[in-house]
This record gives sequence, C-alpha cells and structure tokens, in this order.
Amino acid sequence: MIRVSMTASSESDPRAGFLGCLRESIGQSALTKLVLGKYRGGDPGLKRMVVRPLVVKGSLCLSFTSVYETRETVLNVPVTQGVERVDQLLGDTFRSAHLFSRTEDVQIEFSKRGKARWSRRGATPRAPASLLHNREKERFLDLDQPFLQALGITDTEHRLIPSMSRKWKQINKFLEIFDAAYRASCLSGRRAVRVVDFGSGKGYLTFAVHHYLKHTLQVEPQVTGIELRSELVRFCSGAASRLALTGLEFQTGDVRTHEPERLDVLIALHACDTATDLALHLGLRGGAEILLCAPCCHKEIRPQMQRPEVLDPVLRFGVHLGQEAEMVTDSLRALLLEANGYTVQVQEFVSLEHTSKNKMLLAVRHDRTVDRAAIETRIADLKAFYGIREQQLERLLKSGNP
Repeated sequence: MIRVSMTASSESDPRAGFLGCLRESIGQSALTKLVLGKYRGGDPGLKRMVVRPLVVKGSLCLSFTSVYETRETVLNVPVTQGVERVDQLLGDTFRSAHLFSRTEDVQIEFSKRGKARWSRRGATPRAPASLLHNREKERFLDLDQPFLQALGITDTEHRLIPSMSRKWKQINKFLEIFDAAYRASCLSGRRAVRVVDFGSGKGYLTFAVHHYLKHTLQVEPQVTGIELRSELVRFCSGAASRLALTGLEFQTGDVRTHEPERLDVLIALHACDTATDLALHLGLRGGAEILLCAPCCHKEIRPQMQRPEVLDPVLRFGVHLGQEAEMVTDSLRALLLEANGYTVQVQEFVSLEHTSKNKMLLAVRHDRTVDRAAIETRIADLKAFYGIREQQLERLLKSGNP
C-alpha cells in the first residue's frame, strides 16, 4: 500500500525528503540497505553502489560497496559523513536510489535535466540488517564434531588446522548442495536413507554425510564408502569404530565391482572418464533418488568430435576442443538422466585436492511425466552436430539395464 507519494511538482525538494527518510531509517535502526543505480560518472566499470549500516569498532557506520564488473571495493565511513556522501552522489553521479527499510521502500529518480521524483511505499516487514563487521558464513557443521579431529581436520582443541581450510570449505559446500537436493527429493520424511560414496578416499564427505543425516536431518543413515586403496579403508573403518558410529562402513572396491541391492543416494566424486557413466548407471539400476557426481578426465567424446564449420575458429585450439568435449559429455549425461525421470543441474563445486575440476552434476528423481521421445531427439541432434558415434551412459542404458 502507498503510504505517501510525492513528485517534484508537489514537493519543493525531493532530494531533502529522500535524505530525510534515510536519516530517519538510520535513527530508528530500520535501514536494511540503500542501492544507488543508473551510474553516470567517470569510473570505468562501476555498475552500482550498495550502502548498508555496519558497526565498526563499536561505532555505527555506513558501508559503501562499489560494484564493478569483475570486483568490489568497500569504504566504511561514519554515519554523518555517509549521509553527506549519498547527498553528493545523488543526481549527477547516480540518477536513481532505492532505500529499503524494515517497513518501507523509498525511491528517487533524476531525469537528464536533473528533475527529481520520489515516492514512499509500505513494504512487508523485513528482518533487521546484520550490523556485524565480520559476519560468519553459515556452516553446516560445527568444528567440535569428533570425526573432524579423527580425520585430521581439527586439532585436539577443535580448532581448524590451517592446511585443511580448503577441505573444510569443500565439506560445507557439499553439505549445502546435499541438503538442498535432499529437501527437493522424496527422501524427505523417510526414516532411513542408504548412501553409497564411490571413491570415498579418506572419508571426509562420507563421515560428513553420515553425521548430517543422523544429527541434522534426524534419519537413520546407512552410509557405505567404497574405496580401492585398502589402507584408506582401514583408516576410515578404524575411525568409525573408535567413534562408535553405527550405520557407517567402508569397503574395498570400486564402481565396477560393487553391486548394491538398493540405494537412495549415490555419490561419485572424481570418477575418471567413463567411470562417471558407470556410477550413474549403477545409481539408476539401484533406484537412487539423488545422484551427486563431480566428473573429470573426459576422454571418451573428444576423439570422436568433429568440428562443425561454424565453430572451427573456436575449436581449432586444442584447449577449447577439450573444454567443449567436457561440456558436451556432461550435457549428454544430463539429457539421459532427464529422459529417465530426473531433474538435473550442473553447478559449481569446490575443486578437489587432486583435481582442478569444480563441476557438480546433480540429479534428483521426480514423478512428473517425461517426454522421452523429445529428449532422445535432442540427444541424437547433439551427437549428429558433433559427429559423436557413442557415449558410455547411453550405451549402458540401451543394453537393457535399467
């Protein structure tokens, strides 16, 4: 609902009115943020400026974030100077400003001739802005979990070991992705969940998923880590035994040898080349509701790929051809999963310590009707465009399983 609406013709000084609202929102601790847009200044690449309230060393400030095409810069100034700076920037430098408070939106626009219009509108009540200078990023795990110490991520005082900071980030990012997939799947509400993690390595993600299922999602997990290196299997099994973690086990093997009767979640990170296809196929055969793969070493498609004439200026470079082969391979995998009743996302993930690849293929089963013929046509068209004869996952699916 519009509370007050004013223009330059009905209000002698719209700028003063807007700045008054800014001061009022700051004084009432109601300011959420202020966005300055329609930049007309001389700073190359500057797109907009975002202003937020912030407490620095016990004093309230206004934090100005200048947003460029490829970077951001931040300047924190006392409130009085900050409001003066906004006043200086309005009009000639930024021709629009949008103030968001806890209960209203206030906007001002300047024409090319400098004529101003402004308005105030009521808004759905918002949460107060965080005034913390160093806001702790949300984590899906606490550092005091015993398994983190057992795996060498934290020390005896439950402090993060500096050399493991990248691994800690990877674990939390993985749990963030896993949590979203779990809540979007039909697994939500089940009392027990079976997970198989191929190439589990030292078990960082395997232990984390087990803990998250049991203690955060409150379900009974049956998590199995599959790893070729027997010494790592012994290490992880020993840690799970010492911590008395039920529903968590490790076995020696790989995707070619393991045959689970049934699984709900399949994880396969750093499955080289067609091992990703084998893992996806095994997940389909096992009735998995969620598939989480981080493919790498895309070798199968590249030797088959022909360079379409229109793309020859791009793909004549070997590095570009390799990148294109990766995208085509994972796009075919995504289409094949969609044809089998999954919603598929290809998103960024934190690269593993033994590869620079940072792509995650995430598939969640749905119960909607699928136009399989239309998807198969798209697959055939894509293969024909690049001259691709065969792809492992497609070949496995055509063999009759599932």
